[in-house]
Amino acid sequence: MKVPLLDLKGEYETYKAEALEAIRHICETQTFALGPAVASFERRIADYCGARFAIGVSSGSDALLVSLMAMGIGDGDEVITTPFTFFATAAAIARLGANPVFVDIDQDTFNIDTTRIESRITTRSKAIVPVHLFGQAAKMKPIVNIARKHGLAVVEDAAQAIGASQNGLKCGNFGTAGCFSFYPTKNLSCFGDGGLVITSDKNLAEKIRCLRNHGQTGQYIYEQIGGNFRLDAIQAAVLQVKLKYLDKWNRQRRQNAAFYDKLFADTPISAPKIAPDNFSIYHQYTIKSASRDELKNYLLANGIASAVFYPKPLHLQECFGYLGYKKGDFPVAEKICSEVLSLPVYPQLTEEQISYVADTALGFHKAGRKLKKC
Repeated sequence: MKVPLLDLKGEYETYKAEALEAIRHICETQTFALGPAVASFERRIADYCGARFAIGVSSGSDALLVSLMAMGIGDGDEVITTPFTFFATAAAIARLGANPVFVDIDQDTFNIDTTRIESRITTRSKAIVPVHLFGQAAKMKPIVNIARKHGLAVVEDAAQAIGASQNGLKCGNFGTAGCFSFYPTKNLSCFGDGGLVITSDKNLAEKIRCLRNHGQTGQYIYEQIGGNFRLDAIQAAVLQVKLKYLDKWNRQRRQNAAFYDKLFADTPISAPKIAPDNFSIYHQYTIKSASRDELKNYLLANGIASAVFYPKPLHLQECFGYLGYKKGDFPVAEKICSEVLSLPVYPQLTEEQISYVADTALGFHKAGRKLKKC
């Protein structure tokens, strides 16, 4: 049996006719940059997220970048974040001349360890960027409290958490701004790159809308330097079609994860741990294995795709060498990077496929491989 990590073609069949009609309409109107389709999607997604304002942008990476730009983050500033995340989280900070200040992670949820944040705050600190990794919210109450105490902005990297919530509040609404990605592998995805910023701050929303269009305030009139961060109309049209399916797809991911949990209970495989106040949308179903690489190869040999998110923490990446971090600075993140393995969890998986994945992974252990409980 072959089990891919993701089945975009299978998902496409669900909404194909609607998407093609939406694209045809954009082609007929010839309005490709911003326009009515983007505005309509922004209204719909703001309502879905429970936000006052939603601003469509060109990618999740640019959502982070333009949010920090709008907050005036720049040279010499410090922004606190996690070393265990996708590169774009820290890159957005660095691109503005600010320094990412890393904080180690919680060994169970893989999200930033909130007990370590306050000790990293200095007079140069301007913001905290927590990441809702793999579809599970970071512990937001202490983060928000720390930010208020020290006068810091909170920019949520919710790229993997569209529809996830904590204590009933959806991700992206806890801080100053929330940033989402619609890259093709995300739970809600478009046909290329796309992103979103949500906020309840009217002035911030207006500034981001301006900055996404080069900082233009009138035709060829610029009061500040922005960028080309616009969401394309075709992408907005596709996203609006797919948005109606998002909750169903997230429910299916949660059902698939629950089935994995049942199959992995009381076994050497360490299943994901979800905090009791979190509603995870399982962008990834990520297990831990002390023999991760051997397990990954064994699964592949048996037709099962898996992936490592992420094999090397950001503080040890060569491009961030100038920050002066070294191996051992964030031991939990470093250990987790050697153990995590994400298994297929996409909505179209069948119970037969999930059973095959779980049985094969457990078979690796039963066959005498070096799988140990983490």
